[in-house]
Amino acid sequence: MKQKELKIGDLTLRRPIFQGGMGVGVSLGGLAGAVAAAGGAGAISAAQIGFREPDFDTRTLEANLRAMDKELNKARRIAKGGVVGFNIMVAMQHYADYVRQAVKGGADFIVSGAGLPVDLPGYAAGSDVKLAPIVSTEKSAAVILKYWAKKWNRVPDFLVIEGPKAGGHLGFTGEQLSFFDAVTYREEVKRIIAKVQEYEEKFSRKIPVVLGGGISSREKADEAFALGVDAIQVASRFVTTEECDADERYKQAYIKARKEDVMLVKSPVGMPGRAIRNSLAERVMGGEKFPPKRCRGCIKGCKPAEIPYCITEALIQAVKGDAENGLLFCGADAWKAERMETVQEVIDDLV
Repeated sequence: MKQKELKIGDLTLRRPIFQGGMGVGVSLGGLAGAVAAAGGAGAISAAQIGFREPDFDTRTLEANLRAMDKELNKARRIAKGGVVGFNIMVAMQHYADYVRQAVKGGADFIVSGAGLPVDLPGYAAGSDVKLAPIVSTEKSAAVILKYWAKKWNRVPDFLVIEGPKAGGHLGFTGEQLSFFDAVTYREEVKRIIAKVQEYEEKFSRKIPVVLGGGISSREKADEAFALGVDAIQVASRFVTTEECDADERYKQAYIKARKEDVMLVKSPVGMPGRAIRNSLAERVMGGEKFPPKRCRGCIKGCKPAEIPYCITEALIQAVKGDAENGLLFCGADAWKAERMETVQEVIDDLV
């Protein structure tokens, strides 16, 4: 069933689909701009976005902030007036600087997870950038809604739910991942929506809800909309598109993957992550450690001497095409990719 357009304040999505942020370097201006041009919302991942800048190793923050401007401008050129924003992880060092850079650059929205973005409204104060926390459970939704209401006297412009079938870092403990199946998580989504509705009534305004995690087909998209959400978030389906910013070998790793190749891995960030089985993933899960060649201070609280591997180095190797020694984050249904598509084909298939 074709879905209707979605309005978020003064933004209009002709197709109610958000492209999930994928770092490092998988969703940059090329992919985000193409999704926006096709009527969805394109999300540039700010995670180590300046990895191709010449001073990335010596002036990492400056390189990343500069690259944010470059990629947003690139997306704008492609987007034909469409909606483009950033995915910025709370766990990143200098989080406030990245948020302020997105605001300064004129992003349409900021989606923020990998931690609860309790201070996001303060960092974006005075702007009309739409702000959205990412939550995975009713508990995390209740915490962020209550905090924003009490401290900032506001609610999110929209809210993103990422389920247990999502790719990359997951907002669940290992125990929660074992507990939630398709049925139990549908009930969790309903509880989150009910909690959002409480705050819609308090503030007399609509808070659109976006659901992501394992949405790889029209059937799964329809199931999501049947729960009452306003839009879907999709990431893995966009990796195997011509417009995706990753290396061709990265995309082919998805196409070659079998169901049993999609696995949970330990991340230095302290969260479980979902990735495609390769040499690096096997060795990490086998207990091997790979000391960082250099620390670029990417994640708050990271202790280079103690982590099993450097997530920045692993993700950069992957996006540059080293499909065996890089970390290939993916969603639960990534193995279903059979061929290269265009962004327009993906969106037409889903919504």
